[in-house]
Amino acid sequence: MAQPLVKKDDDQEGEEYSPFLGIEKGAVLQEARVFNDPQLDARRCSQVLTKLLYLLNQGENFTKIEATEVFFAVTKLFQSKDNGLRRMVYLMIKEISPSADEVIIVTSSLMKDMNSKTYMYRANAIRVLCRITDGTLLTQIERYLKQAIVDKNPVIASAALVSGIHLLQTNPEIVKRWTNEVQEAIQSRAAALVQFHALALLHQIRQSDRLAVSKLVTFGLTKKGSVRSPLAQCLLIRYTSQVIRDSSMNSQTGERPLFDFLEACLQHKADMVIVEAARAITEFSGVTSRELTPAITVLQLFLSSSKPVLRFAAVRTLNKVAMTHPLAFTNCNIDMESLISDQNRSIATLAITTLFNTGNESSVDRLMKQKISNFMADIADEFKIVVVDAIRSLCLKFPLKHRSLMNLLSNILREEGGFEYKKAIIDSIVILIRDIPEAKETGLFQLCEFIEDCEFTYLSTQVLHFLGNEGHKTSNPSKYIRYIYNRVILENATVRAAAVSTLAKFGSMVESLKPRIFVLLKRCLFDSDDEVRDRATLYLNMLGWDASVGETDKGVKEFLFGALDVPLVNLEASLRSYEPSEEPFNLSAVPKQVKSQPLTDKKTPSKKPTSPVDAYEKLLSSMPPEFSSFGQLFKSSAPVELTEAETEYAVNVVKHIFSGHIVFQYNCTNTIPEQLLENVLVVVDASETKEFAQVTSKPLKTLPDDSPGQTFVAFMKPDGLPATGRFSNLLKFIVKEVDPATGEAKEEEEGVEDEYQLEDLQVVAADYMLKVSVLNFENAWESIGPACERIDEYGLGVRESLAEAVTAVINILGMQPCEGTDVVPNNARSHTCLLSGVFIGNVKVLARLSFGIDGPKQVAMKLAVRSEEEAISDAIHEIVANG
Repeated sequence: MAQPLVKKDDDQEGEEYSPFLGIEKGAVLQEARVFNDPQLDARRCSQVLTKLLYLLNQGENFTKIEATEVFFAVTKLFQSKDNGLRRMVYLMIKEISPSADEVIIVTSSLMKDMNSKTYMYRANAIRVLCRITDGTLLTQIERYLKQAIVDKNPVIASAALVSGIHLLQTNPEIVKRWTNEVQEAIQSRAAALVQFHALALLHQIRQSDRLAVSKLVTFGLTKKGSVRSPLAQCLLIRYTSQVIRDSSMNSQTGERPLFDFLEACLQHKADMVIVEAARAITEFSGVTSRELTPAITVLQLFLSSSKPVLRFAAVRTLNKVAMTHPLAFTNCNIDMESLISDQNRSIATLAITTLFNTGNESSVDRLMKQKISNFMADIADEFKIVVVDAIRSLCLKFPLKHRSLMNLLSNILREEGGFEYKKAIIDSIVILIRDIPEAKETGLFQLCEFIEDCEFTYLSTQVLHFLGNEGHKTSNPSKYIRYIYNRVILENATVRAAAVSTLAKFGSMVESLKPRIFVLLKRCLFDSDDEVRDRATLYLNMLGWDASVGETDKGVKEFLFGALDVPLVNLEASLRSYEPSEEPFNLSAVPKQVKSQPLTDKKTPSKKPTSPVDAYEKLLSSMPPEFSSFGQLFKSSAPVELTEAETEYAVNVVKHIFSGHIVFQYNCTNTIPEQLLENVLVVVDASETKEFAQVTSKPLKTLPDDSPGQTFVAFMKPDGLPATGRFSNLLKFIVKEVDPATGEAKEEEEGVEDEYQLEDLQVVAADYMLKVSVLNFENAWESIGPACERIDEYGLGVRESLAEAVTAVINILGMQPCEGTDVVPNNARSHTCLLSGVFIGNVKVLARLSFGIDGPKQVAMKLAVRSEEEAISDAIHEIVANG
């Protein structure tokens, strides 16, 4: 039951009251009995229907019996003449979705309403009938629906057209027969909404035929098919844009077909049409400045409009233009700056981020004078994060202005805000410190001030970790010790433990600070938390506090700053399976590939899970001696399909990479029940690949129906080098018929030799790279050092977006993206991607890729590679150059 409305206390003034508070399904179903009363109370029935609709829309499940009882009770309400109640009945029937055997109960009532003189009955009856009926009944009422489409009443015509749009998904053949009536609706002088719905339906009917869509657009531009409705005009603009994209530009004149129509729409009397046309023009690829200028001019006029929605539409469109055509946007800067103080915070946020993304060095100081910090206090956190990202991009673009921009970040960091907002600021400061050397000391000091009054444990630990990695590299590292030790005194256990690790890093890297660090770490031995005490004890012993102060051992620095090059999941699994013995735990024995855990049934006792890597190693170790002599397996690829789906023989291949060999494991499945395959073997032609030589193979003796089997082929290749090539594959076997009674091959049959052509297989450079993530890329990068670093720049040609270019390079190299850098923000003009991996020969490789894209969508990339061997760094560059 709904709770009665009660008088609110003063302290409840701000709370919202819901009329549906406390509604229960059982109580509402009891109330639904009022539908059976001889004298119907229309108001009471409407209230009960409202509650039922609320429950349905909240996801409440009605049993089959409950839904049937409600449906039959609702059908009795057709005897009421109340218009409001009748509309509620229509809604209820649509929502409850009666079954096919129940639909017939209301069909006659709905058919009667569809021919009623009351237009509201007719329109709603059409909507409900089209929603609940199947194709058989639809053919019976098709004549009425065609009449409704050309009806003079716009409500009835729109109802029929919208129903046609929905029916097109389930009964396209029927709806496609309405083309003449729909065209008549477009040409009629009916209401604007009818023309809009008719054009939408006609386009959906023809959308699979490009020529038909082109004719539709051309017809819409003629005087006979002129579209007067602004809504329909917007649709026509979108369809025209699609036709322009699909058609090629005239090579002689350089003009696009139908482009004149879009330019004419820029002078339309309806604002929505102008905005739609301007947006369409700006989104064309390769648009020229001559084509762009009229659109930007009208958008610039809308920036000073009195209507907030027009200002917002103009700012949002210009924001995208600024990313792709910054020079064309220059004239709008002054008008955009005036919107920073707009009362609508969404408009102001878009304006300021656009200016930050397109500004030059001279405009930075002017933007700073606009009191950005006051503006930030008035907007929500999600808008603040957008502004912070824009400030970071501007600072990276103009490093000389880092001081004023970082001061702005520091000021807004002190203000109130949620976790995501604060994290965005911290991440921005960290990126600026890494990319702008002059900003390091300023940024580190700002971070130290932040952790003095930080309410988020995660951010405090992140800042402390960063201080430990970067603070000792400054001119005066001792000034950070006070801030770090304050965390040991004032913070919770998690932050105290992080502070102890940071102190140890300073002690290991700055010999002059080591005595002072020892004093502070000794105080931590009496901490109340065991993690803090254990860390302090460990670091004191590693740094040699009980001996004379000397230079810190290299192994200690590697422990403190080195990156963990094995996945934590694998490390945890290895530690759990380790049994205490005289032999110590060996970190190098932990697998570097992530082991996927297969799903197990909770009801059955699960065995120790086996990863694909372990399964492949076990399978190969059980092979004949010529296979097992290849040495340690470096990598196994994901299965590559060599046949199409649902063919008579399904074959995929797994590439097993060794230092001097490669083994192809062909997984074969026979899908023909009447056949048994024997002596199954894949003949591999490696004539196109001179670096490979076949050494052995292992055929499959028998392959019954629907029982997978494996056959193997091994090749020798240059030891430790990434040899690549294409291999053609031919499946050969002997076919024997199977006796249906016994399910075995007939004894007297010798069988018939047969063969089946498979797809070609490629061995690429990415097959020789093992994806291994690092927890801290910057530390791993520094630990490898610049000795074997190679840097070069590449042009990647025209790409649709930076994201496409990043994905392509990652796939070519086969490395693991680090720190989420494989995700490229929308409309980004530059991006940095961090990759890590282990190259064949167990050589650790790190790559830093910097991408940039210009107006014509030409992508350039700067690639910096660090590895443990100079030849491997050169090999990575060669892979990219040849890719």
